[in-house]
Amino acid sequence: MKDALEKTDLKNLSPTELEGFIAMFGKERYRSVQALRWLYRRGVRSVDEMSNLSKKFREQLNQAGRISTLQSIRIEEDRDGTKKFLLGLEDGNRIESVLIPDKSRLTLCVSTQVGCGLGCRFCLTGKMGWKRNLSVSEIVNQILAVREHLSGKSPITNIVLMGMGEPLANYVNTLKAIELMAHPDGFGFSSRRITLSTAGLLPGLEKLLNEKIRFRLAVSLNAADEETRSRLMPVNRRYPMKRVLDVLRNFPLKRRARITFEYVMVEGVNDSPRDAKRLIPLLKGIPSKINLIPLNEAPEIPFRRPSEERVREFQEILMKAGLTAIVRTSKGINISAACGQLQGRALCP
Repeated sequence: MKDALEKTDLKNLSPTELEGFIAMFGKERYRSVQALRWLYRRGVRSVDEMSNLSKKFREQLNQAGRISTLQSIRIEEDRDGTKKFLLGLEDGNRIESVLIPDKSRLTLCVSTQVGCGLGCRFCLTGKMGWKRNLSVSEIVNQILAVREHLSGKSPITNIVLMGMGEPLANYVNTLKAIELMAHPDGFGFSSRRITLSTAGLLPGLEKLLNEKIRFRLAVSLNAADEETRSRLMPVNRRYPMKRVLDVLRNFPLKRRARITFEYVMVEGVNDSPRDAKRLIPLLKGIPSKINLIPLNEAPEIPFRRPSEERVREFQEILMKAGLTAIVRTSKGINISAACGQLQGRALCP
């Protein structure tokens, strides 16, 4: 018998790949549909739980395949209801996922990498550096681990790929994971409820131009000029903002869909009325909305959060110009679960 880790992890397979894997045993296509539903609707932990598959077929699957899970190391809850999950991977690395309640929505932020190699200066994850990409199973298993914790309570309604890591730096695995999220026999999330957030990696964005998009797109902008963006986001030196925006002007959006621009506001760096006014022509021709995110401070971050008055003034300038600008309330700050605070650390009880 194969060593457990040498077997094919069924959750690393796309629906088409799973169909091909099952066909090797001479089984019909509908068996792969059954397997998808067991894996993602029911969240089974073993092939033996797939009770509508024959005993012989389950034995065959067990010989060649396995079903991975994530170890839940610690769960922290903020007084605003936000929960942070520290999850252990099979190689000993750790990642974090964040569950955010908001009125009628329950949004899960999932990670796509262990650490991050982009080094954005306002983000603690970047200070970890990049360790490795997550597999498809490690991405989707975050949903299953959190859903299991909820145990039949309010269901997860939205998925945002903006936890640890840059999704487009793990392009193939991220898109396969999204396919499983959106597949009707997988998790079954509407494409309108899945958001991929990127720092603007041009190679990935250009590939997306030719993909069948199954998600909404959010782009971290964070500045109104190249120099400031390069200061905050070193990736801008390689992939300048102007080139990113040129690609986004041609992005294949569905009717009424918009690109979300994330704008982390940093005191004295990118929060002036002049910055707001410079944003207006930059976004011309792009169906968009802007999420203004006052910086989430941390001792390791060399910046400060702007005042509420400064943030509101910035927002009003954009809105008077006809742009949609929303000030996003940070949640999970008291448990270091807010935007830019994920570090994958185990905390003392």
